[in-house]
Amino acid sequence: MHAIGIDIGGTKIAGAVVDELGGIVRSDRVPTPADPRLLEDAVVAMIEGLRGGDEIGAVGVAAAGFVDAAQSTLYYAPNIDWRNEPLRAKLEARVGGTVVVDNDANAAGWAEFRFGAGRMVSDMVMLTIGTGVGGAIVAGDRLFRGGFGAGAELGHLRVVPDGLACGCGQRGCIEQYGSGRALLRMAGEIADAGGIGQALARARAEHGELDGAIVGGLIEAGDPGAVAALRQLGHWLGAASASLSAVLDPQRFVFGGGVAIAGELLLEPIREAYLEHLPARGYHPEPDFVVAELQNDAGVVGAADLARVWVAEHA
Repeated sequence: MHAIGIDIGGTKIAGAVVDELGGIVRSDRVPTPADPRLLEDAVVAMIEGLRGGDEIGAVGVAAAGFVDAAQSTLYYAPNIDWRNEPLRAKLEARVGGTVVVDNDANAAGWAEFRFGAGRMVSDMVMLTIGTGVGGAIVAGDRLFRGGFGAGAELGHLRVVPDGLACGCGQRGCIEQYGSGRALLRMAGEIADAGGIGQALARARAEHGELDGAIVGGLIEAGDPGAVAALRQLGHWLGAASASLSAVLDPQRFVFGGGVAIAGELLLEPIREAYLEHLPARGYHPEPDFVVAELQNDAGVVGAADLARVWVAEHA
């Protein structure tokens, strides 16, 4: 049974027809309208366009924010003016058939569990390192959502008491220490200090500011300042992973997002900090640490498969 997956991002809406093995049959993407009404229209148009003449079993829609346990209503979306939005009901009324709504990080994590780096394990934690930090938990082969549907907001695990202010209203969240934005801040601090930060400082002077492409290029080139910033980032992610391991005991941690393309340069400090902070080290089985495989396709693939799972469970 083919399903459609729609991934609503802050700047673009991506969509695809996805087969039972997670393969993309055809895809589309359009800019994300700022007006919620126009955004809904764009999603409907994309679904109709992707559907074509095929028989589609269900549609899965993923978006950042809190989604209720019924996979129906968006309690809150940080980048869209949706508050208690009955998105599922609205879309089903316009496109017909079954529509399932889920959190975008949940969708990406589920895709990695089913078809990517999480294959062959039953318990997995995924951390997506983008502008912020997203998260997904699979426990006993099932996606964890929590009692109200808003669980697995792993980016808001607090790692530093009275630390940096976070957009969620708290302080010290891992999002402020383990995200792409945090990497740029750390790189800027190293540039300010001189020494190994000289190449970062020169790049900042040339371009006006540091961005992900500049810092990523310097990391790839082996610049000591940029690599030091990445190691700081990895340290915080490893410390957070140790706390998550004490609660969830996953067999595998998967790291996605743009920063994760650094591969072993990121995973090495993560593993080191994980072992440093792991309770009962030496007696606790150690999980694998791997990089996500599906990259930009994870959201649409996961959304489609979660819709397919919903239909199977409610048949």
